[in-house]
Amino acid sequence: MSISMRGIETKRGAKVRVFEAGSGAPLVFMHGAGGLFPQNPFLDTLAERYHVFAPEFPAYGESTGEELLEDMQDFALHGWDVITELGLSKPHLMGHSMGGMIAAEMACLAPNDLNKLVLVGSAGLWINEQPIPDLFSFLPHEFATYLFHDRAQGEAMLTGGLDLKDPAALKEFYIGNSKRLSMAGKILFPIPNRRLSKRLYRLSAPTLVVWGKSDTLIPPVYADRFKALIPQAEVVQIAEAGHMVPYEQPDAFVSAVTRFLG
Repeated sequence: MSISMRGIETKRGAKVRVFEAGSGAPLVFMHGAGGLFPQNPFLDTLAERYHVFAPEFPAYGESTGEELLEDMQDFALHGWDVITELGLSKPHLMGHSMGGMIAAEMACLAPNDLNKLVLVGSAGLWINEQPIPDLFSFLPHEFATYLFHDRAQGEAMLTGGLDLKDPAALKEFYIGNSKRLSMAGKILFPIPNRRLSKRLYRLSAPTLVVWGKSDTLIPPVYADRFKALIPQAEVVQIAEAGHMVPYEQPDAFVSAVTRFLG
């Protein structure tokens, strides 16, 4: 699938790089705190059936304007500003982890402006009996343990082949990761609870909640909580997948999403 990139500028002034591929019904993907990987095979496959747009949030990739986003409302409005600049009408909206939290907030803010919603290992809720580990305290070698079912595969994806035992590679990883997490920290730190649960009653779009059965960052019990709080929601759990389920099990993930979106 041929992927193109374009830059847009929102009405508020954020400059955003958007990855785009495919044709058909528009599908906008909001990435998680780690950003987009160099390779995103699940998006490539989805682009065989949909017109896929994957914008990078400010401070990720080549997108700028991080000083414009200070709180959850800013992030949600930014998402809709991007969709407006792309000229899209009632797209499907899909978000992973932090991106799922933002997509859910967007759907609560403007419930009639999207078609269907897909939440993937979404942040945004808090269960006292199942607290979410502090992502911002992780050492480099701990990310793969919490994010992936297959730790070895996860380390290779997260580092892009970098050897974290090499001081120069470790420095490169720290600098990039610090930039991304400083942006994510505006809505995820100290705990990812911005009272989304109080607003989910407004969400009228049919919603698919996808979770990795081995997710140890945000346990599958959170999928059940989302289902209980969203008026029209169904849950799919995928085996042999952790928090990064779209990357670990792309075929099963895409199958679940396309079945739901139609």
